[in-house]
Amino acid sequence: MTTTVTRHWSDSDLAADAMEAFVTAPVDDPARPRLRERAIEAWMPLAHHLARRYSGRGEPMDDLVQVAVLGLIKAVDRFEADRGVDFGYFAIPTVIGEIKRHFRDKTWAVRVPRRLQELRMSISAANNELHHTLGRPPTVADIAAHLEVSEEEVLEGLEGARAYAADSLSAPVGEDGGTELGDTLGGDDAGFELVEWKAALGPAMTVLDERERRIVTLRFYGNLTQTEIADQVGVSQMHVSRLLSRALIKLRGQLGAV
Repeated sequence: MTTTVTRHWSDSDLAADAMEAFVTAPVDDPARPRLRERAIEAWMPLAHHLARRYSGRGEPMDDLVQVAVLGLIKAVDRFEADRGVDFGYFAIPTVIGEIKRHFRDKTWAVRVPRRLQELRMSISAANNELHHTLGRPPTVADIAAHLEVSEEEVLEGLEGARAYAADSLSAPVGEDGGTELGDTLGGDDAGFELVEWKAALGPAMTVLDERERRIVTLRFYGNLTQTEIADQVGVSQMHVSRLLSRALIKLRGQLGAV
């Protein structure tokens, strides 16, 4: 792909000549700023082309183009013609790197460590691949084995993924849509007590078997009801209730011993 795109743009006489005129101009040449602008304008179609490759991923196209143009400007300013490398080969990874950095740093609603951002993407890719190969939703253990990480790291990545997007306080809730999300804040919420559980669950999960871990994960991290969990696990709702109760007893014993 890089070779094809590079060849397409480097074959443009206008783009090649504009870049050559800029890089060969003496540093003290008063025409150098104008030559720089011409070079950037001549290669601007490349920035637009690369930005379009990342459209449809939740970011406005105008923002992607601006980021791509910023990457192009950096490439023009940093290019060293005496290295014998075609400008296109240098510009493409520079522009793409700027776009990827934008997705990594700017599209998370809550700033989280880069490690968790990368882990979230790895988990998402692994989930899709395993769902296809296994013919069923993968468990935390499946994903951990596939990525060669611990189950605790997978759980941490799943929790961190929630920071990727935030809901607006003006978003309507309820069947009639007459209540906004912000109107529901401020009161006592029974779910608050789950916060400490979630923080301590990771290390304690090792005492559970695979099915118990999956049920606890779906309940406390996936926020599924017992009926929804029963559909995924393939047992009755009553059986899920019993398994969940047994798992919580084990977890309480483990947490109490810490």
